[in-house]
Amino acid sequence: MSRKFGLSVALTTPFDTNGDIAIGPMINQAERSLASGCSSVTLFGTTGEGSSIGTQERGEVISAFLEAGVAPNQIIVGVMADSVEDAAAQAGFALTKGVRNILLAPPFYFKNVSDEGLFRWFSAVFAQLGDNARDIIVYNIPSVTMVPLSVSLIGRLRSAFPDIVTGVKDSSGDWPFTEALLKAHRDLIILIGDERHLARGVRLGGQGAISGMANFVPHEIRLMAEEGKDDPRVEDFVPELLKFPVTAAVKVMVAQLSEDEIWLAVRPPLVSISGEGRNHLTSAFNALFRSKAA
Repeated sequence: MSRKFGLSVALTTPFDTNGDIAIGPMINQAERSLASGCSSVTLFGTTGEGSSIGTQERGEVISAFLEAGVAPNQIIVGVMADSVEDAAAQAGFALTKGVRNILLAPPFYFKNVSDEGLFRWFSAVFAQLGDNARDIIVYNIPSVTMVPLSVSLIGRLRSAFPDIVTGVKDSSGDWPFTEALLKAHRDLIILIGDERHLARGVRLGGQGAISGMANFVPHEIRLMAEEGKDDPRVEDFVPELLKFPVTAAVKVMVAQLSEDEIWLAVRPPLVSISGEGRNHLTSAFNALFRSKAA
């Protein structure tokens, strides 16, 4: 593929004291990310607590971003819904607004489902989208959904819907799987979700990343996502994040670097990280990134 996808920040979502989305700070974070070299922002992904954000809220946020001057082709929208109707409704609204891509997770309530069942679910979503169906990045994150997308299923979706399924975000954290995916699907935009594998994956043909860490180290992640440049500091910090629920941990870092505690709030069923945990993350980050550059 001639054009690299680049780096999309998996934008985290701030909540005010009432638990409502704080759209102003969210837009500010998006603008900072774009100014720091990210080519797009991904709304409502895992880092953005997308499964906890309803359809009406999503519409309000997308509309606010567009009104603030964020270009539609700089917006990717995550969709995490079990029903075909809800998934198609959320994706359809975003696509009619001209967003760049939809990041579409599989249905995740039922476990141990077959590839055939997943194929039928994705097919039904695309059928409901009709002529609006385009630029779908399927989302493989089995640590969260417990519903893995196999290499063969991805190939079947690509063959059946070549003008609709254009990419995969692989957040499996399983390097052998990622390597097999890269070898099998040069025709797809392969995005690496685990920053420990990012640079290596890009050197093997990956197109870039949708990254939660880009919320707080965008320059470093951009070099990995666009140039395949290794950064041991990033790779060493990932295990520190994974000592905690990763979405809340990313928010700790955004709060620390922006000096704004609004970022610490998460929606149930997630809970915020304790002061001791925040101190641990800050100390680990400073040791890696504030010392002499690696």
